[in-house]
Amino acid sequence: MKAIKKNALRSLTCSLLVIAATGMASDPAGVSADDALRRLLSGDRRFVAGKSEEPHDAALIERRHTLAKDQKPFAVIVSCSDSRVPPELVFDVTLGDIFVVRTAGEVVDAVALGSIEYAIEHLGTRLIVVLGHQRCGAVSAAVSGATETGDIPDVLKAILPAVEETKAQSGDPIDNAVRANARDIAKRLQNTGPIIPPHVQTGEVKIIAAYYSLDTGQVELLK
Repeated sequence: MKAIKKNALRSLTCSLLVIAATGMASDPAGVSADDALRRLLSGDRRFVAGKSEEPHDAALIERRHTLAKDQKPFAVIVSCSDSRVPPELVFDVTLGDIFVVRTAGEVVDAVALGSIEYAIEHLGTRLIVVLGHQRCGAVSAAVSGATETGDIPDVLKAILPAVEETKAQSGDPIDNAVRANARDIAKRLQNTGPIIPPHVQTGEVKIIAAYYSLDTGQVELLK
């Protein structure tokens, strides 16, 4: 009897999680930039506290089925490819919640820009977060003037403006450049291409630069 009750309770819990998760992301296209940011920061606080609550197991399978034909992510996260900075975990979100564009040093080239534009134009997403992170390897290489082969120099070249911008600043040169790089990318997105700027000018879309601490797991908004 106890086993039956336990199984019933587990099934009920999974069902409630599915309903909650489905409700949260069934209409993300209608989520404002401010609400999207609040949701991300709330998720990061849970992540930092070790209290992530997104559904798993059976609930996640149901969520996958729900999203099979459509997606309406409430935020675009432009982040580094670093394996230690998975946005879905950092912001405690689940399938279908965020549209993630990841490159080394969160560098935005034509393909990355087109991906962001797609989310804004076709998915109705209203918040873009450019997420730099502590001790970024790509930024570290650019700061040190590393000599690389292949197409890696293209990544470093894209980061160099932030390195030059922060050379005279006091403090950790890598940390300074990481923050400047995120800010510079966010500013550039506001004025690049035919799709994003008009939405930014009307206030419909917001672009935020942010910094992720590897040590604490906390996300800091950059001004």
